[in-house]
Amino acid sequence: MADRLHRSLRAIFIGIAVNAILGAVKFLAGIFGHSHALIADATESFADIFNSLIMWRGIAVAAAPADEEHPYGHTKAEPLASAFGAIMLLVAAIWITVKGGINIYEWAHGIPREQPQKFTLIALAIVVLVKEGLFRFVISEGTDTDNSAVKTDAWHHRSDAITSLGAAIGITIALVVGPKYVVADDIAAIFAAVIVGWSGWLLLRPALSELMDRSADPEVIEQIREIASGVEGVANVEKCFARKAGYLLFVEMHVEVDPQMTVQRSHEIAHAVKDKIREMLPAVSDVLVHIEPLGIPAHSSQNRPK
Repeated sequence: MADRLHRSLRAIFIGIAVNAILGAVKFLAGIFGHSHALIADATESFADIFNSLIMWRGIAVAAAPADEEHPYGHTKAEPLASAFGAIMLLVAAIWITVKGGINIYEWAHGIPREQPQKFTLIALAIVVLVKEGLFRFVISEGTDTDNSAVKTDAWHHRSDAITSLGAAIGITIALVVGPKYVVADDIAAIFAAVIVGWSGWLLLRPALSELMDRSADPEVIEQIREIASGVEGVANVEKCFARKAGYLLFVEMHVEVDPQMTVQRSHEIAHAVKDKIREMLPAVSDVLVHIEPLGIPAHSSQNRPK
């Protein structure tokens, strides 16, 4: 747990530092290089810093132990932070699209605009390389620690690389073809915004699903069933549910035992099942075991899906 928290926060803080530096570089290059796409790109980088701070708080809160008010812990703070980060991607995409649309409208109505400078391409090349490298590092940390907030933060870095690449393409067209096509800068920014918005939507869906107690992967549930079935005294695993809350799993299962068994023995079996599952799967925080007599239908649970 301590190593997971350390790795997650390290990835977040590295991202904040890089965004601060690259955001300043892009903003200055955009101002002096007359690139609207580069200024929009810089604004997104500064917004990413705020997003990363939210990710940091979400991860820190999720790591807090359970208390009287939150007996199941605080792990849902991670998907909550992830959902916020995904929404920020959608907002950034909308902002870039609106800004680009306004610039195109002004260009179409003859409002003069200066052509981007060549040195902006150097700044953008550096940004794309650094941001793509940062994405690969952060997404690896998020995957290894099963942290949805860190993975969402990684996609903010990837989206930054995409928008920077789009800006570079637009500026290159404007420089090669001439001032008449200076609007290519904004068209490229809008195209990149569509990709960023789609990424935000893809990240928002699993975060919301997890907040609504999404079931664990079928492979994990099957593994839990096999572990429980291997405990001495367990005749059959009738039902097994597992919901994901951040990086933890909460399991509920119905275990069938010999109907002639004493209450004490069935109680011992239930504890053995719980202990074995938590031993084999550290991500499982708690297991609720309901004992059923073998061969006798459990009428009280007929409405629950198998």
